[in-house]
Amino acid sequence: MDPGAALDEIASLLERERASRYKSKAFRTASAAIAGLSAAQLDDVASLRRRPGIGESTLRVIVQARGGAVPDYLAELRALHGPPPSTLRSLLRGDLHAHSEWSDGLTSIDLMVDGARALGHEYLAITDHSPRLRVAHGLDAERLREQIDVVAGFRRSGFTLLTGIEVDILDGGDLDQETDLLALLDIVVASAHSQLRMEKRAMTRRLVAAVCHPHTDVLGHVTGRLVAGARGLRPASDFDAPAVFAACADRGVAVEINSRPEREDPPDELIALALAEGCLFSIDSDAHAPGQLALLAEGAARAEAAGIPPERIVTTWPLDRLREWTERRR
Repeated sequence: MDPGAALDEIASLLERERASRYKSKAFRTASAAIAGLSAAQLDDVASLRRRPGIGESTLRVIVQARGGAVPDYLAELRALHGPPPSTLRSLLRGDLHAHSEWSDGLTSIDLMVDGARALGHEYLAITDHSPRLRVAHGLDAERLREQIDVVAGFRRSGFTLLTGIEVDILDGGDLDQETDLLALLDIVVASAHSQLRMEKRAMTRRLVAAVCHPHTDVLGHVTGRLVAGARGLRPASDFDAPAVFAACADRGVAVEINSRPEREDPPDELIALALAEGCLFSIDSDAHAPGQLALLAEGAARAEAAGIPPERIVTTWPLDRLREWTERRR
């Protein structure tokens, strides 16, 4: 087995389980450290042990891979993190919610693209945070313009990188970025990250206002709940779900099925309600590292169990149809 590929896959699987960023980074660092080495250099264990970026755990992976076996650690992670079976997962063409190191993601845009292509995606939107979310190093207008230029200049055969943002929904329902800039983006995911315990009527007005913004494409992790994970538990926001989903259906805004296991957002009963209201859906990973892009399998399994027709899921659409949808009000 190619040792670099083994190290990268281990890093991806660790990212998928949301392990310590330092743990996954160690395997990516080791992969970079051996890139371009000859077969003789890869077999010189004493020299590898002295090479910066390689530790005992990563060295063991390299030696086992060079010996022709799947490294023990990789085999263990593969067995632990096999994706749940889902016919719908094979129909997904891309992902409209992912982060890079420009905000609170762990890796470069290039590595996120490599991860998406490895999964067979046709497109990926980079949706880093907006400025109000300072803890996530959100992008102000100047940095967003810079990122738009970087993404627009990206060229990779058979793959499309989309400009985007996960824009914070402010307390009154406005979006946390200049309207002229939002108009330039391919994808706008609008999400609430603060004041999640707001009174029901106020939260309903807030979400409906965000859905009715002319540049909102996707309503992200609508309840804001956390059901597991290191950040602890958080209850769902209280709002008039029929009113919010009716607005989504009327405006053609997709309700996100957030694939992160610690969110499971929306809950099953709200997915059923949004389906009955005639909403579109977007199955997204909300990935903060390449390995987390594979979390789409979790969201696809939930959507399939809920009986959502694939044609109602925008991330099953080919790029041309997706672009027609995002241009509907711009």
